[in-house]
Amino acid sequence: MVSFTSHYLACEGRELHYTEWGAGRAETVIAWHGLARTCRDMDEVAAHLSPHFRVICPDTLGRGLSEWSRDPEREYCLAFYVQQAVALVDQLGLHEFHWLGTSMGGAIGTRAAAGPLRGRIRKLVLNDNGPELAEAALARIRGYAGRPAAFETVSELEQYFRKIYQPYGWLSDGQWRRLAETSTRRLPDGRVTPHYDPAMVMQFTHHDDDYGLWDAWDTLSLPVLCLRGENSDLLLPEVAEQMRQRGPRAQVVTVPGCGHAPALNVPEQLTVVERFLMAP
Repeated sequence: MVSFTSHYLACEGRELHYTEWGAGRAETVIAWHGLARTCRDMDEVAAHLSPHFRVICPDTLGRGLSEWSRDPEREYCLAFYVQQAVALVDQLGLHEFHWLGTSMGGAIGTRAAAGPLRGRIRKLVLNDNGPELAEAALARIRGYAGRPAAFETVSELEQYFRKIYQPYGWLSDGQWRRLAETSTRRLPDGRVTPHYDPAMVMQFTHHDDDYGLWDAWDTLSLPVLCLRGENSDLLLPEVAEQMRQRGPRAQVVTVPGCGHAPALNVPEQLTVVERFLMAP
């Protein structure tokens, strides 16, 4: 796999970590991960795109190697993530760029493209995300995100990840191992747990309907590609169909053998993203 470099920037007073692939390429893709994940989920797609694009993969506030919020009730929400995204691209000197977002990362991109980054985001790729999410799936995510499991060993944590992220579709044993190792932090008692701040679940308790984005969606006019996991319980088929008909009239591609969300790690998925971003 093509190598990356690791960087840190202060954005809105909080340090964000990001990886950079394909440094020096003329065009840039911002690749933003999902709710309880880290930037390392984007390794395969970033490596695949790096011959053509510079790819910037941030860790969201409170995830991975980024700082945890000191004001979680206010900062763990899409509005603050968008503010940090603006600060990030401004410091990187990016005037125009593409956006690829999985789940929450897609919602950040939608809010940004309809708001402070309007006209600067040229193409938007949403990986199993849309302007309306199924409440039952949100309740499921709230259930595990706010109370992360803890285990004695990393091997046990990997087995847990394999279970809860089974909807991602096929991952090789090596990819599951990397997912576990890049998603692990050790607790004071020596056990290991997923690498995020449990307080990030305050997004759901203090920012009602943060993911209700139809108003933003209907103002968009840029090219949008939506990848929908065939068995996704978060992005329902009827919502995907509305995305085809409303606002930017997204191109929707159903990804077989996946739920929420496709792992962006196999040739079929990578090729769809690459073709969309490379098209004139």
